[in-house]
Amino acid sequence: MNVVREVELAEARIRPHVRETILDHSSFYSTLGDADVYCKLECLQLTGSFKLRGAMNKVLSLSDAERARGVVTASTGNHGAAVALALGRSGANGVVFVPEGASPAKVANIERMGAEVRRHGSDSGETEAYARRYASGNRLVFVSPYNDPEVIGGQGTIALELLRQLERVDVVLVSVGGGGLVAGAGGALTAVWPQLRVVACSPERSPVMHASLAAGRILEMESLPTLSDGTAGGVEPGAITFELCREIVDESVLVGEDAIRDAVRLIVGRHHTLIEGAAGVAVA
Repeated sequence: MNVVREVELAEARIRPHVRETILDHSSFYSTLGDADVYCKLECLQLTGSFKLRGAMNKVLSLSDAERARGVVTASTGNHGAAVALALGRSGANGVVFVPEGASPAKVANIERMGAEVRRHGSDSGETEAYARRYASGNRLVFVSPYNDPEVIGGQGTIALELLRQLERVDVVLVSVGGGGLVAGAGGALTAVWPQLRVVACSPERSPVMHASLAAGRILEMESLPTLSDGTAGGVEPGAITFELCREIVDESVLVGEDAIRDAVRLIVGRHHTLIEGAAGVAVA
């Protein structure tokens, strides 16, 4: 996969439909880390997360016939809301499968965007596998949360904004679940700034990509409940994000629940901005 090419195509396709989000300088973390630290506020994106970029790019890349049949996706919340908004903008219909324990607030957000929500399974990996089978059996397009070139390209448009907002970046820290964001944004950024250090950040209670990178192969692992529900769950066999992460990620780190909680509180207190647990992972 040519990440840079996919990001360029995505930028042209989705720019009218997404916000260029604020890059907020953090005086608190800059002092704490003895560095210039910036937070890319994707929490201010139209659906509340960066997921809109990839979902919008994928839905807009479909043919009229594919959109007419409808699409299927699986999500713990953010990706589902993003797909729902993309469907609404393109005049298509779709079904979003969520785990039984999905956040009620996030489920309500998906429904508010206009998509049908169905519940299946207790783990996001189980939910995703079922949604794929449902899509295949009904000849519908499955929109992966991460394992898709157009989704990765869409997430990578964050990099093009960073290139406009800063003259140089030395280190980028990215929250990681399936790896779509770090693959897209990290791949596009390192193409321009080869010296850039890419750090993948995962919660200790759902360390699938972290452990898979250490093992050199995709592992099947149980994910425990975590404040970072947006990065929780497995990495499907053969995911293209795994090899991209092996190429792009320089360091992979884990953070605990207390650190995630403290990071969310600090951003609320210092930046007066509400973030969710998944964003708190990178901050932590």
